[in-house]
Amino acid sequence: MEKITSFTIDHLKLEPGVYVSRKDPIGSEMITTFDLRMTSPNDEPVMNTAEVHTIEHLGATFLRNHKDYKDRTVYFGPMGCRTGFYLLLAGDLTSRDILPLMIEMYEFIRDFKDEVPGASPKDCGNYLDMNLGMANYLAARYLDNVLYQIDDAHLVYPQ
Repeated sequence: MEKITSFTIDHLKLEPGVYVSRKDPIGSEMITTFDLRMTSPNDEPVMNTAEVHTIEHLGATFLRNHKDYKDRTVYFGPMGCRTGFYLLLAGDLTSRDILPLMIEMYEFIRDFKDEVPGASPKDCGNYLDMNLGMANYLAARYLDNVLYQIDDAHLVYPQ
């Protein structure tokens, strides 16, 4: 059986960044999958499920309400390894194309102080597993350490 694309990336060299994971033609549309890598795999602690869950709720809510991207957002959710998130957008896009969107989204998450959207037993199957304070912290860390100063080496997977 062939390895899937995400298992062919050298996770020993991978650092936090914004990467194009794959591009898939679906009918007449291209779907671009982005790897939003927030922590260094196998090098630093992974994110806990509560903050990952909170970032998922906030990020998905932000994207699905964004004036330019709400109709292009296919999916936003966590990686199983808890080192980042996948974002699937309609369109043939590059990592640099979505940097303004990612900065806007992570600033929204960093600054969010209200009740987490969908964090109720009626709306979510695990609504108690939330940590807004850590989600705010991790978003700020990603902005300060990665997004605000990103270079080309953190926009393309390492060889």
